[in-house]
Amino acid sequence: MKIECSPLYEKQIKDILELICEDSVEDAKKFKLYLDTIIMNAHTKFKKYKQSIYFEDENIKDIEYEAFTIPIMYEKESDKYIILGLVKK
Repeated sequence: MKIECSPLYEKQIKDILELICEDSVEDAKKFKLYLDTIIMNAHTKFKKYKQSIYFEDENIKDIEYEAFTIPIMYEKESDKYIILGLVKK
């Protein structure tokens, strides 16, 4: 099992962290740490998450975190999870 982040997610998280840093570097660090923890443990709860409202694919689920939704896809063939992006609610 492997977890990868899409280039879109990488850009989005960078932009969001820069915005949070304008107010508080400490808040940005806490946000990123907690988000990473959720993502690293996503495979253990993947079946419990709801199917994504953004995709018509049962292998893509939405993780809700604060004011964001994180679509995550499971590829059975390669046994990996891919973080597709970060959507503000």
